[in-house]
Order: sequence, then C-alpha cells, then structure tokens
Amino acid sequence: MKRLTTLLLALAMLLALAACGGAPAPAPDSDSAAQPATLVYGSADYTRINPAMDEHGEINVLLFNGLTAHDGDNQIVAGLAETWEYDEGTYTYTFRLRPDVRWHDGEPFTAEDVKFTIEAIMDPENGAENAPNYEDVEEITVIDGRTVSFRLSAPNVAFLEYMTMAILPRHLLEGEDMQTSDFFRAPVGTGPYKLESWDAGQSIVLVKNEDYYQGCPKIDRIIFKITGDDNAQAIQLESGELDLALLDPKNARNFVDRDGFTCYDMTTADYRGILFNFWNDYWTENRDIIPAICYAIDRQAIIDAVLLGQGMAAYGPLQRNIYNNEAVERYDYNPARARELLEAAGCVIGPDGFYERNGEEIGFVISVMAGEQDRIEIAQAAAQQLREVGVNCTVELPAQMDWGGQMACLIGWGSPFDADDHTYKVFGTGKGANYSGYSNARVDEYLTLARQSSDPAVRREYYGKFQEELASDPAYAFICYIDANYVAKSSIHGIAAGTVMGHHGVGIFWNVHEWTIE
Repeated sequence: MKRLTTLLLALAMLLALAACGGAPAPAPDSDSAAQPATLVYGSADYTRINPAMDEHGEINVLLFNGLTAHDGDNQIVAGLAETWEYDEGTYTYTFRLRPDVRWHDGEPFTAEDVKFTIEAIMDPENGAENAPNYEDVEEITVIDGRTVSFRLSAPNVAFLEYMTMAILPRHLLEGEDMQTSDFFRAPVGTGPYKLESWDAGQSIVLVKNEDYYQGCPKIDRIIFKITGDDNAQAIQLESGELDLALLDPKNARNFVDRDGFTCYDMTTADYRGILFNFWNDYWTENRDIIPAICYAIDRQAIIDAVLLGQGMAAYGPLQRNIYNNEAVERYDYNPARARELLEAAGCVIGPDGFYERNGEEIGFVISVMAGEQDRIEIAQAAAQQLREVGVNCTVELPAQMDWGGQMACLIGWGSPFDADDHTYKVFGTGKGANYSGYSNARVDEYLTLARQSSDPAVRREYYGKFQEELASDPAYAFICYIDANYVAKSSIHGIAAGTVMGHHGVGIFWNVHEWTIE
C-alpha cells in the first residue's frame, strides 16, 4: 500500500508540472520533448515600443493590456478592470481591478500604475498624440490598490473606449522620459506575451506569459521578423521564413488558392486621402481650390488599379461607423466640375498646360512615407489624375516626414471603434493628432457636442453636422478605404476573419492567446 501511495504521489507531481506554469512532462515512449510552437510574423521595423505615445503598433496588444478591451466585434469588454461604475451626477468612472495580474517582472499590477499612465499621457510635456482622449479628466483618485476613479469635467461617452489604452508600470517608468526612456526598448507589460530579445533591425522575439490572466497562450513564441517592404514579405512567405504577413493586394493575390496558405481579405476602417498642410502658406492662398482637387480624383479607378478592387471609395472619416452620414457631398469624379471651379477661382491655363493664378502655377507636392507600396501607388495615381485636369501635382518620398513644412501628404487614419476616436483628435483645432493644422469652429463644436451625449439620436445629429461641415470645408481629399490582406500558413488557427481592422490593419492579434499552430 505504501508503494502504491508513493506512485500515485509521483504521478500527481508529473501532472502538476505539465500545467502551463511548470516544466513539461515527457510524452510516453518519446525520446525528446515536442518543439515549442513558434509563429513568425512579417513586421515593419520598430525604434521603440511605446503604446502611450505611439498608437498604431501591432505589437502593443501582445505586450500590454488596458482597463477595458475590445472583443471580435470591436465592442468594449472587461480588461484589467473586472468591473466599473459610472456616476452621472459627477461624471465619475470607478474601476475595480483584477486581483490576479502581475507585470512580466513579477511585480503586482495596482491602481497606482493606472494613475501614472494616464497622467503621463495627459502631461503636455510628453507630447502624446493621445492626450485629447483624456483632456476632460479633472481628477484621478487611487481609492485603494485595486480601485481607481476618474472624475471628468463633462460627459464623454467614449471614455470606456479610451480606457483600452495600454497601462504602463509605474515602478519602472516613474521619473523617466516618456519619449526616450530605455524602457521602450525593453518593455515590461501585463499582456499575453513578454519580450525575450530584440535584435535591432532584425527581429523582436516574444515568449508566452504563463501567468496571463486570461490563460496561458497556446503558441509558445512569436517572432516579429523585420522585413523591408511588402515585396520582401511575400518572398519570405513563399520561402517559409514567415508564417503570417500583411501584404498589398498585388502580392496577396499570388497566394489565393495556394495549398498551405489562407488569405484573409479583412474589412477595415482604414482610409487614405491627401492631407493639405494648412501651416504651409500655399494653402493660405489656395484653400478655395481644394474642392476642385477633390472632384478631380477618380477614386474607383484607383481602387481598381492599385487595390485590385479591394476597398471602397472614401468621402469621409466615418464610413465604417454607425454614425456615417451618407447624404454628404461625396465629390464623385467630375473633371469638368474641377476645371469649372478652378476657372471660377480665377485660374487660367498657362503655356505648360497647367492652371495659373496671379502668375503662379497651381500645383503641389504629395509627400509619402516609404514602405507602403499601395500608399505610394495611390498617391502617384491621384497626382496623375490631377495633372490631367491642369493641376501640376507630383509625389516625393522624403527620408523623414516634415509635418510642418510639407505641402501635402498621403495620409492614413481610421478607427472601427467609437465615432469620437480619430475624429476629435484628428480634426479638432490644435489636437494631438491634427497634423494638418486644420481649424474649423463648427467642426470643433459638433465633435464636442457629439462626445458629450450618450443618446444615439443626439450623437447621430451632431456627427451628421460634423461630416457636412467637413465636406464643405475639406481637410483632406478622401480617396479610398483599403482592405487588410493578411496571408497566413494554413496551420495557424484562431484568426478572427470577421473583425473590422483599424489603421494599418491593426487588430488581428486581439485574441492571439487563443491561437494555435498545428
């Protein structure tokens, strides 16, 4: 009996070690343990991982969590906060934090971390483009280690949306520069994966967080392999160096119906357009010709030629949102109308075939960030169409974007979440993500009134007015919404193909802890 008891105890210990938090038990009749499951993702390069300051890093959600999170339908669900309450009389949100969360270094996650993170984003010295999301926060109170409250100056129905912001560890960042700290090259979060190594310009290696509060991830390691561009990623998918990548449509189509690959043509809220830089004197003098520029662009032709028909024509920033106003001016392609408006503004055709006004040629340069081939081709196609109606438009790829000095750029924005996201801070006067210097008092008023009401009818009214005003006084020449063309090895399971992606196609990793590899 004693020997039987000893054997049973030994078996129980082996089973315990086989759990996620312990050493794996060897498989019966196996000479070696199974190889760790590894996913290699084709990624653009990172100079830092700083979710508080940099909004669109795909890697952020693997390393960090917010108090709230998004599910596969982009709806708000619990994150690091297990519950919350809202006091309508004082505009106060109170969050109760999960008791089972630790930072990757083993330190406990507390309400002090939450207060530290949001105050750092709000601090104007830190220059966070996300600061407008929290500008109505008047007071943050740590009630105890697991409870924190936010008192606002006015209602903001999008506040729970903005609490998806990644929380950062106070004990590692207090007193550090939030733009330049070494922490952002060796980040410590609470997310499903933690940083193992970072070989600059080559790869970022993540390993599973066995203590993750939603359960141990099923894929052991994820490698962000730095690749130069879409063409390089396609080649490396073909060779087996990558397991997953976001490709441009022309490269993605080569994997359709290929054995061993699955193509995900995913809907996004990600639009492209020409941003006019109103800090540049050219637009002080020529702002009135922007509607003509908008009429000169054949959006469907660009979608067909560059995006291979994947995407849709854009006329505003909320076309994937429930508050989209379909009745606004869409600036459908009309080159005759474009010329009519140019001539009504006093422009005449010069000897080179381009319009002139007051002896100055009508024309401008679109700057495009290198690396996204479809963005470059969209800009080139739009420039050609503008030249055809007499506007001398060209494209340049600067080594670094000069937001204050450039004439225009091929911008990308878009959020699949609350309508306040990527409108208030992008088009509001002086807001953190308003890179065009655009200012319109009525736009500011309508966006403010829309965020202050939880009544869908009221929000629809004001977002409708916002879109009408933006169409009458364009900040951008909207061109198209693009699809996210992910290509994966068919051995990867768990990708939620129906989720609407955000800017740069970000969002595919929202449920990565559930993914598996055969």
